[in-house]
Amino acid sequence: MAVKIRLKRMGKIRAPYYRIVVADARNKRDGRSIEEIGKYHPTEEPSFIEVDSARALYWLSVGAQPSPQVEAILKLTGDWGIFKGDKDAKSTVKTKEAKVAFVADEKKKPVLKPKAEKPAPVVEAPAEVEEADAAETTEA
Repeated sequence: MAVKIRLKRMGKIRAPYYRIVVADARNKRDGRSIEEIGKYHPTEEPSFIEVDSARALYWLSVGAQPSPQVEAILKLTGDWGIFKGDKDAKSTVKTKEAKVAFVADEKKKPVLKPKAEKPAPVVEAPAEVEEADAAETTEA
């Protein structure tokens, strides 16, 4: 059985994303797969690439053949170099920068002003305390 590592197309028309799958070479492009080992979203900037390196290296070691597109992705992640014996292979995948948390400018006047908190009226209940004490003395 010939096993291939290839892309499985998903998503909508003109908005594709792919799963990197291990499948029998005789199956359809989007058909049944043996295992899913990664994701690839080409429409994002920069492209999102995620590969389970351990599983990719396992499948390459048992003879699975990557498609040309998947081979290019594996070269970017460094997995292809590790498989070929290059000890210095490392990932060159660009990642998105983390979003900066929004901080309101304190110099500007705030639109919403917090309501001034009024102290809660203190309710004293000495009568209830005296009644509780009287009930205890009568029981004893």
